[in-house]
Amino acid sequence: MSKKVLILSGSFRKNGNSDLLCNEFARGAAEAGHEVEKIFINDKKIGGCRGCGVCNTTHRCVQKDDMAEILDKMIGADVIVMATPVYFYSMNGQMKTLIDRTVPRYEEIAGKDFYFIVAAADENRANMEKTLEGFRGFTEDCLPSARERGVIYGTGAWQMGDIKESPAMEEAYRMGKSV
Repeated sequence: MSKKVLILSGSFRKNGNSDLLCNEFARGAAEAGHEVEKIFINDKKIGGCRGCGVCNTTHRCVQKDDMAEILDKMIGADVIVMATPVYFYSMNGQMKTLIDRTVPRYEEIAGKDFYFIVAAADENRANMEKTLEGFRGFTEDCLPSARERGVIYGTGAWQMGDIKESPAMEEAYRMGKSV
């Protein structure tokens, strides 16, 4: 059965290491017959949450930016891939801002399968766990019936393109294909 796969690439660099892993995941999922859309978050205008609380009753954010469209796509997807470069042992600010801005309708992001892609210069996967804790706090603790299906660790990727020589590229492709 064909699924809608939404890839949220948090990289600030097109064809940066985490973005390249997104492309491989997308290639695998598309070859498996799924409908795939990748959003390069840096191309979107997403303001930080203001904490005003208006969305708690209206289920709409007062800000007029690209987040409402992204949130609609998250709600409509069967599978969501969240990818980020790891900055000082955490997700980058762009991805965190996106997560914060799901508040108006986060409960509607229910019953989704999630995959996480993390890329860092560090070779030690254990050092990426804090980043994954952030993703898991969002998905496991906040989203009804969310299911983590896989993690791709892009380790040892310091310079742009370093990931091309990593086994993580093949892993991303295979994981996408197995959606």
